Amino acid sequence: QVQLVESGGGLVQSGGSLRLSCAASGSNADINVMGWYRQAPGKQRDVVATITDDGTKGYVGSVKGRFTISMDNAKTAVYLQMNTLEPEDTAVYYCYAWTRRDSGREYWGQGTQVTVSS
Repeated sequence: QVQLVESGGGLVQSGGSLRLSCAASGSNADINVMGWYRQAPGKQRDVVATITDDGTKGYVGSVKGRFTISMDNAKTAVYLQMNTLEPEDTAVYYCYAWTRRDSGREYWGQGTQVTVSS
């Protein structure tokens, strides 16, 4: 089992920055992928950024060049540095972890609200 707890959300003006953090506990060593998803009101939950245990990163096109994902070596935390925020980035942001154990299992945090005012 892996437990994920996000922090760092809040209200920021357009053009501002926020850094989201996600603390992972439990079977951290089993984690193969960590990432961030977001869900805006009335929309589905979509991937924002992912990072694998070999350091490979991926971003959705709308955040490339503005957001940076990172993970500590022990896989106890994943971060999302968000710069040049836009009102369209307003959403609940969820931390995500995946392990290939047990034929693949995924874990989610409770979510943290990010609101960008124009």
